[in-house]
Amino acid sequence: MIKNFKWLLLISLTFAACNNEDDNAGPVEVPITSGTASFSKYVALGDSFAAGYSDGALFKKGQENSYVNILSQQFALAGGGEFKTPYTNDNIGGLLLGGNVIATNRLYFNGSGPVQVSGTPTTVVTNKVAGPINNLGIPGAKSFHLVAPGYGNVAGVASGAANPYFARFASASGTTVLADALTQAPTFFSLWIGGNDVLTYATSGGIGVDRTGNFNPATYGSNDITDPTVFANVYTGLVNALTANGAKGVVANLPYVTTLPYFTTVPYNPVPLTAAVAAQLNGGYAAYNGGLQAMVTNGLLTAAEATRRTVKFAAGANAVVIVDSYLTNLSAFGVPSFRQATKEDLLVLTSRTFIGTLVGGNAAAVNGVSVPLADNWVLSKAEVAEVKVATDAYNVTIKAVADAKGLAFVDAKATMAQLSSSGIRFGNFHITAAYVTGGAFSLDGVHPSARGYALIANLFANSINAKYTATLRPVDLGLYPIQYPASIQ
Repeated sequence: MIKNFKWLLLISLTFAACNNEDDNAGPVEVPITSGTASFSKYVALGDSFAAGYSDGALFKKGQENSYVNILSQQFALAGGGEFKTPYTNDNIGGLLLGGNVIATNRLYFNGSGPVQVSGTPTTVVTNKVAGPINNLGIPGAKSFHLVAPGYGNVAGVASGAANPYFARFASASGTTVLADALTQAPTFFSLWIGGNDVLTYATSGGIGVDRTGNFNPATYGSNDITDPTVFANVYTGLVNALTANGAKGVVANLPYVTTLPYFTTVPYNPVPLTAAVAAQLNGGYAAYNGGLQAMVTNGLLTAAEATRRTVKFAAGANAVVIVDSYLTNLSAFGVPSFRQATKEDLLVLTSRTFIGTLVGGNAAAVNGVSVPLADNWVLSKAEVAEVKVATDAYNVTIKAVADAKGLAFVDAKATMAQLSSSGIRFGNFHITAAYVTGGAFSLDGVHPSARGYALIANLFANSINAKYTATLRPVDLGLYPIQYPASIQ
């Protein structure tokens, strides 16, 4: 009995020693796999975010750091095949058509503000990039553009009937973005589209002049908000076609574009005044305010709206004066539609260099003060509401289609809300949606920085892992810059 006990003791000690050796070796690294998905042929459909647009332009380094390019590198570790991007020729940005520059150079931060890099673009629209192209992200594209024949026709670029970015690599003049994707028989796809369906309306202040640097979208789709029914039909058709042969994929919903730095950086009350200047301005608006009261007396305006429209300045910070087309139209009586902005109105980023400037050098004609800001400088409260209603409708469609088709789903709206409020922490870093300093967005205030794109790639990878039991690994956000220098090697 004692002899047997000695053998049992020896065996137990041996097992303990083996367990200690395993503990010292550290955790076993989980191999990177695609799970139930296959990444052998990956195509990415979308807009400027998929393309890697950043700092107001499309340029090579930005394209390399697009979220779909980062994602494709993770896919390659799990059996993914070649992923071809239609790279531009330089890091200047911009495009040439017939010797003319038709898109602006990228921005960089010179220490006090964003300025354009110098140099002439070398990327010529008519120099076609050979396909097949896996990254089908098209700057400026709305949902319906992905199924529009001729959207990549070089002959239509000069007139604005076609998109110059797609024209560089479209397989044929009459093809569609979707057709160029399906020709490749993808086994996996990503689709993030719909932002421009409201963004171009928002960045124009609701009137149709785009200010984000995208090429002439007013003529190849206009800046109107896409009807949610149209979006639903197009989106459903896109996903039906992409999944028809068994491909799996990942889709993302849409954040409120009004949470972007482009709309949250310039305060509604950026005008500092002394008591003397405020009194002088109040005298200038006395006739306007009096006209409002006359309209109330004659039953043409409610007292509540008159109060809302009354312009009054005081010593200290003051709200800008704006034109609001949603006010009761009293132009027949010589009363314009002026009011002062509130916290619920959003001034576009570009207004920061316009407010306070003089009209024709006249010191008495100050933009945003004695001269009201035109509609293109402000997204009013009513226009913000229109954007949100449409976005909510789009997101209902996206989630319903994702669920019906069993696709991985990324809640980009929730992430953007977090970036806009508390921010997101990773390691020793903190990333927010603050302009310039937050790290998530580039200098155009709309498109992500390289670090922001890496964050998006991780969100997509996490959703793919959860849906398809894949084991993709997140990238280290700290390895991606928040700003590009003036010169990129």
